[in-house]
Amino acid sequence: MPELASSRIRTAVKDTARAALNLLFPINCLGCGKEGSVICVQCAGNLPRLERPYCDICAQPGIDGQCEPCLEHPNEIDGIRAPYLFDGPLREAVHRLKYRGWKAAAPVLGGLMADYLEDRKIPGQALVPVPLHPRRLRGRGYNQSHLLAKETGKMLDIPVRQDLLVRTKDSPPQVESTSSEERRANVAGIFQASPEARGTSVILVDDVTTTGSTLFACAETLKDAGAESVWGLVLAMDS
Repeated sequence: MPELASSRIRTAVKDTARAALNLLFPINCLGCGKEGSVICVQCAGNLPRLERPYCDICAQPGIDGQCEPCLEHPNEIDGIRAPYLFDGPLREAVHRLKYRGWKAAAPVLGGLMADYLEDRKIPGQALVPVPLHPRRLRGRGYNQSHLLAKETGKMLDIPVRQDLLVRTKDSPPQVESTSSEERRANVAGIFQASPEARGTSVILVDDVTTTGSTLFACAETLKDAGAESVWGLVLAMDS
């Protein structure tokens, strides 16, 4: 992947600095402490990357070809890709975006995803954020996956389609599941796709994946509705 300290990231850092003015306290880089951005340009270049080998389907690191779970449980997704490992400053940045209302982190994190997507050329006509159930959306106030998709789409001029996929059941958070089997069962049948998904090449966007179960369930629903292809793009792989 090309150098991450691109002009796109620099622009996102400036956007983050401006957004920080609306907070009651300044934002400091989670890597070095420098004021002005959740992750500064220099620290962005040092984030732990997900490098080959990894599973062709779920992106689990250390696997050539397909991992055993993907072979045992074939799924409809064409593949999941992630630029980073879920560790260090990136882990803290995602945690603050997801649970502490740090929406100012989205431009930088979305910029990192945009750089990766621009380099890897994953096929897709639309970015589809993994949806939250309306109850959880009301409680949080926003969907972090939509914020990431919005920033990524804006930088690459790719439309974001929230209307193609909805979550119809408020299942427990995946982090509460202790096994891949529980994760698959937890998200089975909880999504519904629009008929407009037919013939569309979709890139699902989420913040983090562990086993891929949520993205698999989304992809199955979209493929059942006639989507031509479904890839997953996440910021980080949590192994």
